[in-house]
Amino acid sequence: MTAVSHPGRRSVHSRRSRFAAWRRERPFVGGLLTVLAGIEMFFSGQLDFGKIHVQLGIEGLQATIIPVALVLLGILAVSMPVHRIFYGVIALAVSVYSLIGVNLGGFFVGMLLGAVGGILTVAWMPKAPIATEAEPALAEAVAEAETEERS
Repeated sequence: MTAVSHPGRRSVHSRRSRFAAWRRERPFVGGLLTVLAGIEMFFSGQLDFGKIHVQLGIEGLQATIIPVALVLLGILAVSMPVHRIFYGVIALAVSVYSLIGVNLGGFFVGMLLGAVGGILTVAWMPKAPIATEAEPALAEAVAEAETEERS
């Protein structure tokens, strides 16, 4: 039996590695949890228990706006990581407010997902660039200039 190389496997591996590299450059987990919180809250606001229709907020408007806002905030945090702190803080505030506006925050599950997603979005930091050979020489030149100024 001979080994046959499959060109499709290379493309799957390269897609997976490109996605992993893309994912590392942005607050992916925080944005994903925020999106999941919005989806969970949306479906918890549309529940029917027999003859009882669960609908809280100003005529159910908050039960639609808050989940849509969380989904948008999660997508924006992933697509624009430069503004991650703003989107994370707003997602955290909206998810805490959902305790009042959307069935106890999607029965606490959506609120917890949104809060953790907002916190992870704010806490995420991009990796520092790898130091090149020119940077240590520059640091030495700056250190020498500072010692000359002091003497």
